[in-house]
Amino acid sequence: MENSIARYLDHAILKPEMTRIEAIEAIKYGIEHKVRTVCVRPCDVELAVELCRGTETDPCVVLGFPHGCVLPEVKAFEASTYIDLGVKEIDMVVNYGFIRSGMWEEVERDIRAVSDKTRKAGVLLKVILETCTLSREEIIRATEIAANAGADFVKTSTGFHSAGATEEAVKAMVEAAKGRIKVKASGGIRDIETARRFIEMGCERLGVGYSTTPVLLKGEGRSSENY
Repeated sequence: MENSIARYLDHAILKPEMTRIEAIEAIKYGIEHKVRTVCVRPCDVELAVELCRGTETDPCVVLGFPHGCVLPEVKAFEASTYIDLGVKEIDMVVNYGFIRSGMWEEVERDIRAVSDKTRKAGVLLKVILETCTLSREEIIRATEIAANAGADFVKTSTGFHSAGATEEAVKAMVEAAKGRIKVKASGGIRDIETARRFIEMGCERLGVGYSTTPVLLKGEGRSSENY
């Protein structure tokens, strides 16, 4: 079970107060246990790229995190910078205030600003919707927009808002995706039963806080991680 669940995990190392030593230890733990990616703060990109080199774990970084409100041009610049530094995956926060406003053209432009960079570079893009702020209809439409805009995944949550992944949100995303885009559940996954349930629903990635990873690999217990 350790190896199989590990390959679903984006091992999130995102707490803003983390020291450099804590970040290094968390990255090394993920690499040692062959998680799919270590998902790090932008300030840790070069560190993650170096530590992941030659391993089975890829470096991933968050963009526009955690609120998604910066301009598309700024997101594009961020993406180009991280790509040049060697990341393999980017998790961007879409402007979900625009989603709630029904500003669909602006939502698509926001995502395309980044996907235009990632697709050329062969870097995988996940779009974070922050589903706890959205209605089911908004989740469905946003998933369709993300697929149209060239993203590789839609993702439920940053883990920094009021709630994380729910079965209702994931079901809406999977149904709307129709095989055109993959789904990642993130936030609130603290035990193996929840992780398995989301995988069975069709999620191809799980975002978990770095201190939750050992609980999932062990296959029992519950993490106290607030992510």
